[in-house]
Amino acid sequence: MSSRPLPVLAIFGAAMLEAGAGGAQQPAASNPLDVVPDKMPFDIPYGAPISLEHANGVIAAAVAEAQKHDWKLNVAVVDSGGNLVAFQRMDGAQLASIQISEHKARAAATFRRETKVWENAIQTNGATYALTLDGIIASRGGIPLVVAGKLVGAIGCSGGTSSQDEVACKAGVAALKGN
Repeated sequence: MSSRPLPVLAIFGAAMLEAGAGGAQQPAASNPLDVVPDKMPFDIPYGAPISLEHANGVIAAAVAEAQKHDWKLNVAVVDSGGNLVAFQRMDGAQLASIQISEHKARAAATFRRETKVWENAIQTNGATYALTLDGIIASRGGIPLVVAGKLVGAIGCSGGTSSQDEVACKAGVAALKGN
């Protein structure tokens, strides 16, 4: 082994290789977005649109839950294509939340996942790139409605805190599963 000092370029090149430059790959765990799942996440097949009767039942359950806590909410139900089927604004619910409840429901249906997923992605995991996607909303309170393994629509609640909105939505989801 030679005792001659290594040239600066050789030292720099070795350091770059260790740091992942120069074509060397970083371990997959260094960036969670590099993980390639075996199966498609949130792959719920779309089903026939929710009926008005069932949409009204979902809303009634969400409103009943909100009334138990004296929360004033706006509640929207969309069909499997994200189109508004039914809506109810509780007395005193804030006006700005009308559109937000519809947006939460639409995002839950079209992305086939709870809006809480986007909230977690951005607020907890720092995935701010998600803010560039059209139609998302990074606030819980939008939940898909699934019957017999197929997405028939979604519910969105707004007017309280996002955790209050989520609780009311879950009551609506439970009512649909009870049918």
